[in-house]
Amino acid sequence: MRTIVSGYMIMSDSVLNISENSRLFVYQTEYDKFFTCQNSDDYDILALKFDENIEKSKKILTEILPNISCPLMICGCGKDETDKLLLPELISGLDRQCIISYVTEKTYKSIIPSVIRGEHYAVLKTPIDINLAKELNILCIDMGLEKGKILMNTDIGGLGYGYEYGYSIMEKIIQERQKGDEYLMMPLLSEAGVESLKTKEAKLGSEKRSKMTELCAISGALAAGANVVLFKYPENIKIMRGIF
Repeated sequence: MRTIVSGYMIMSDSVLNISENSRLFVYQTEYDKFFTCQNSDDYDILALKFDENIEKSKKILTEILPNISCPLMICGCGKDETDKLLLPELISGLDRQCIISYVTEKTYKSIIPSVIRGEHYAVLKTPIDINLAKELNILCIDMGLEKGKILMNTDIGGLGYGYEYGYSIMEKIIQERQKGDEYLMMPLLSEAGVESLKTKEAKLGSEKRSKMTELCAISGALAAGANVVLFKYPENIKIMRGIF
């Protein structure tokens, strides 16, 4: 899957096909910066991150959707109480299948029905714990979400123990997959790169240092078994394709 940019129009195959054997690179940008961002022809999915202003978010999404034909991920603001309202509103305005990110134990009852109606994929995010990840998968499946429409985000720190523990949980999930656990067969999505850029170490030096920090974090997540990874720096995607 490739993306070719022509002006503001992104020309590509917008059909989503994600499995536990996928390796997909996602470029994430703020929703209100879409028209000014420098798009790359190397990413597989464009992720738009929205904020707490529900009315503005829905309005801008409606305006830019006709200019997007590549696979799309819709990201909430990350606050449960807001995302319970924000994501269903954004989903109602979609004209295609998308990835909805993310759903938690506190929000799944509010968001999953809209995901199911739109036949979208859902990113299910849990703390760094394999049992909690499996539990949320089961809860959403019991509501009617297809197993094949789930991506697991088992969380990870950007550096140090949080990174190491997140890495080990992904490895453990891969091991359980190999044993045939049907509730852990879902693709793994990692925000290791995004989290790494929040660390003080990434902010201490130049932009070059930040880019290197993101590359290191994402390469480790891919080595652990992540199927879908998010980038803030689109130029890093070309570098990563040369490695993996």
